Amino acid sequence: MATLLARNATLLATFGPENDEISDGGLFIRDGVIEAVGRSAELPETADRVIDLRGHVVIPGLINTHHHLYQTLTRVIPAAQDALLFDWLKTLYPLWGRLTPGALKTATQTGIAELLLSGCTATSDHLYLFPNGVRLDDSIEAALETGIRFHATRGSMSIGESKGGLPPDFLVEEEAEILRDSQRLIETYHDPADFARIQVGLAPCSPFSVSRDLMRETAVMARSYGVRLHTHLAENAQDVVYSQESFGQRPGAYAEELGWVGEDVWHAHCVQLDESEIRLFAKTGTAVAHCPCSNMRLGSGIAPLRRMLDSGVPVGLGVDGSASNDGGDLLGEARQAMLLQRVREGAAGMTAREALKVATLGGARALGRKDLGYLAPGMAADFAAFSTDTATMAGAGSDPLAALVFCGPHRARYTVVGGDVLVDQGKITSLDLPNLLSDHRTAAANLLRDEAG
Repeated sequence: MATLLARNATLLATFGPENDEISDGGLFIRDGVIEAVGRSAELPETADRVIDLRGHVVIPGLINTHHHLYQTLTRVIPAAQDALLFDWLKTLYPLWGRLTPGALKTATQTGIAELLLSGCTATSDHLYLFPNGVRLDDSIEAALETGIRFHATRGSMSIGESKGGLPPDFLVEEEAEILRDSQRLIETYHDPADFARIQVGLAPCSPFSVSRDLMRETAVMARSYGVRLHTHLAENAQDVVYSQESFGQRPGAYAEELGWVGEDVWHAHCVQLDESEIRLFAKTGTAVAHCPCSNMRLGSGIAPLRRMLDSGVPVGLGVDGSASNDGGDLLGEARQAMLLQRVREGAAGMTAREALKVATLGGARALGRKDLGYLAPGMAADFAAFSTDTATMAGAGSDPLAALVFCGPHRARYTVVGGDVLVDQGKITSLDLPNLLSDHRTAAANLLRDEAG
């Protein structure tokens, strides 16, 4: 049985029930599961591998609850740099229509590499377009090679422009085929067990790209298999207007009518939730993926995160698509989440430790993972370690944990998933990053080629 001992950390924050912050802390891990947490002197002295974390801050692995990994191929497209959500989408749909299975695999692994380097150990991915033979299988197989915990969501679009939807008709699918493929993916890949590396969820894209029937039938299927539900909701003012004009109700009421509230549902963005919708989400345990950088980038507004948390809404962080962020840094999202709530609510609007808990415990709850989110015996051995011996952390010795949020940017020195060291002394171990980035440049150039090319 493989063992790993991580010891001598300057500070280890568990975020567990006792909320321990342990000086000279460490972890003893056996077969991917934490066996002991505490001061280094209290832990076993030997293991198959020993990591000396002197001069490091250790936290639970960060959890990304919303991403579109294929979008790493289309960052900072000039025509979409200054657009609101709907125009941004209309600009990029034609480029995304050129996506191929190989390009998707490359984009997925590149995005995951970025996440791993930020200390992320689990990520969801929302893939909702399938041109040129692309399948969700492509991103699942790519993720498996990286070692990250991967929540693959089978997205979909079924209402194109000709029927009043936003996406072009050539990117939508027949609803019967969407449901058949959703069932196939669950039965093929979903692992409901603790410590699973791969789980599958169902994720019709948005109210402006799928029908009421598909939303209802997807919810029925997901619950029959015990998998989670995900979609975009109330992302900006245009989104709310579309819901009111098309459905005669606000997004929260629309979701409730279709069975899209409950402890097995998490919605992305929710920037424009009103007080009644916040109460609905809190009452039903419906979770939110908060994506502050993307919300700012697209001018969508400042989500009422403080009010959601105070009301009991489960909230995790998401980086969103790499074409609307345009990055994949979970600690960066935690920082922006904290700062935006201070803009909205005042200097005490959110603390650094609250932001880190949203990025860990909150993310685990949003994804329905009771085995992730904090460091304690019996939990998954997922953690990240950040060096304090950097220019970024200089002068922050009085509170190095808070410095992970107040200071930055940071890069993980170690990222460990299930006891596997996926970032080792700042370098990714599971991917050939230089070759991957070379492939990515080629794939991105192919998407950006002229129509005549």
